[in-house]
Amino acid sequence: MNYGPTLSISEEIHAMKYRGKNETFKEAMTRVADALKDDEEHFEAFRNILYNQRFLPAGRVQSAMGSAKAVTPYNCFVSETITDSMDGIMGAARNAAETMRLGGGIGYDFSTLRPRGALIKSLDSRSSGPLSFMGIFDAICKTIASAGHRRGAQMGVLRVDHPDIEEFVRAKTNSTELTQFNISVGVTDEFMEAVKNDTDFDLRFDGRVYNTVKAKALWNEILRCTWDWAEPGILFIDRINQKNNLFYCEDIAATNPCGEQPLPPNGACLLGSFNLTKYVRKDPEGAFQFDLMQLRHDIPNVVRAMDNVVDRAIYPLKAQELEAKNKRRMGLGVTGVANAIEAMGHEYGSPGFLFTLSIIMSEIRDVAYRTSISLATEKGPFPMFCPKLLDSGFAKTLPMDIRDDIKKYGLRNSHLLSVAPTGTISLSADNVSSGIEPVFSLFYDRTIQTYDGPRTERVEDYGYRVFGVKGKTANELSVFDHVKVLNTASRYVDSACSKTCNVGDEVTWKDFQEVYMAAYNGGASGCTTFRASGKRYGILNASTSEDVAEKPQVEEADNFVDENFGGACYYDPTTGLKHCE
Repeated sequence: MNYGPTLSISEEIHAMKYRGKNETFKEAMTRVADALKDDEEHFEAFRNILYNQRFLPAGRVQSAMGSAKAVTPYNCFVSETITDSMDGIMGAARNAAETMRLGGGIGYDFSTLRPRGALIKSLDSRSSGPLSFMGIFDAICKTIASAGHRRGAQMGVLRVDHPDIEEFVRAKTNSTELTQFNISVGVTDEFMEAVKNDTDFDLRFDGRVYNTVKAKALWNEILRCTWDWAEPGILFIDRINQKNNLFYCEDIAATNPCGEQPLPPNGACLLGSFNLTKYVRKDPEGAFQFDLMQLRHDIPNVVRAMDNVVDRAIYPLKAQELEAKNKRRMGLGVTGVANAIEAMGHEYGSPGFLFTLSIIMSEIRDVAYRTSISLATEKGPFPMFCPKLLDSGFAKTLPMDIRDDIKKYGLRNSHLLSVAPTGTISLSADNVSSGIEPVFSLFYDRTIQTYDGPRTERVEDYGYRVFGVKGKTANELSVFDHVKVLNTASRYVDSACSKTCNVGDEVTWKDFQEVYMAAYNGGASGCTTFRASGKRYGILNASTSEDVAEKPQVEEADNFVDENFGGACYYDPTTGLKHCE
């Protein structure tokens, strides 16, 4: 039996990004399974899952575990709290450099830094503000080669009530500045209520009100920049903290570079995705069905393996190691969602699609949590476990039997679920649809920068090629169909979902103003949009005259860095997706 990628481009990308020199797919997956096994039975079960690509560990896990590389298997980190002093800022910058050097992407909350023009009493001078100091981190990221050859990935967050928020919102309208950052606004419930009621809103720092603005005017300014430039993203930061299983011992102010992992200071999280296309089977009548029993069988083996990463990983910083081992976070998600559910006859965003997604996501949630409870009885709960966890917004949605068992036995892992963007690992699995995103094109030309120079190959969508499905593509769907899928998936994850809601040319500015409100009202932890006809330059050059299906996509080998990409996180001009691998 053949295992691993069948497309030549998928095989090549997997080999370049995740394997050692001359290492085969089977050898690499055996290496990972051996590094993460509990015993031989677990080894055999997990290896079989990896061989068949039913579960795709994040690229960092595939590359690092069991290898001789001195890199971290963690994709996601958040910086320590940046204290409002030169020592604090430069210390955070130094630690960020070390994190990126070992392969980690990192997020920051810059809301702790005093606004531009604020008095610095000890120096009898004025602060230059958070935006100026972000430039330091931007320069470091340009210089540091992550894991020896890849650019670092960064997310910068500023609270919506910070006095410099308007300057921050406009920061990415200049294509030459903060090129190594994704940026997001930390939006509070107070602000959203002020927007709904069209009232005034105070911008404040350290208890002092610096300015008062019209909430709706600021909201529209945020949306206008997003409409034109695809940034800033929006994080509903109060909701994130209300939902957080660890609300009783941590405050979250930032996320990883792609937004699916809200994390506390020095927080770290592991990622991996169940490839739903591999659970689609034909019934005797020739119809496609989902093999829920196989998924139930696989989840415990995956949770056990990913839990072992926590103890067997290399960490850039001691503080990150302590944080990870005290809470044992992981973020299990899904990919191939559109391909799998459309094969069963449900159009993306339709009631049948949302219902099927709910069934699958709830199954992953419940089995993952039951496995973590079982591991807690076997190996002990995570050190920061407290029964107060059951009062979190997410824990209150769990089935009663799971809640009862958590109360009795505890949990091995504080968090288990998130939905990450999976652009590269999805392509390495024969180009299945990415994460919870729709199909972006049935076929396209993708160019790979190889060691022998660029090579272009026609790539077909997995669902079209294997299942014969020709569903609506991202730009053909209503943006509100995108939001419905985001909101549905968000109900079943204890972290967050990374999703790009594509905005077609038919969407008016008035319609667009309702998109983020629909995400907020529907329970999402955040929202990102992309409008192909916007003003983003470089990698995001928009064209309304070219056929999207014919635009070449570029996939880089680790050793080839295109400066236009603006770091390890970049927008794909064909899909509008952020790639942060």
